[in-house]
Amino acid sequence: MVAGGLALVIGPVQAEGSDVYSVTTSEMSFEDAAQGVNDAIINKGYKVDYHGFLGEMLKRTAEDVGATQKLYKDAEFFTFCSAVVSRTAMEADIGNIAYCPYVIFVYEDASNPGEVTIGHRTLPEGAGRDEVNALLGSLVDTAAEGF
Repeated sequence: MVAGGLALVIGPVQAEGSDVYSVTTSEMSFEDAAQGVNDAIINKGYKVDYHGFLGEMLKRTAEDVGATQKLYKDAEFFTFCSAVVSRTAMEADIGNIAYCPYVIFVYEDASNPGEVTIGHRTLPEGAGRDEVNALLGSLVDTAAEGF
């Protein structure tokens, strides 16, 4: 992490037609970024429901599936929910249950070490879902800034 807690942010990136919002930084280690995601969620008053170690699973199973390409130096994800934001989304459209829990990911690309990406899938625009996207985006940005 850079002194003073500021990170050089290369993103945010949201390609046209893409359903992923992400920020890439070269001034923060993967470990700091993952901790930043965890802390951003907790500091907003939410509980991390699940912390997944996707990178480890892919490494562990690579030989079993005949994989030859190393994808990530490391990759993790965090799931959580918000009673307030979720209720708002589901009151707008009961089908919005499909988007809960919320997921924020962090990874370091094996082919581009030193650049860490933090992001989330964006929900389609609409009442309730816009609030979820704003929440997720703010958590991603907070984690990328290193507080």
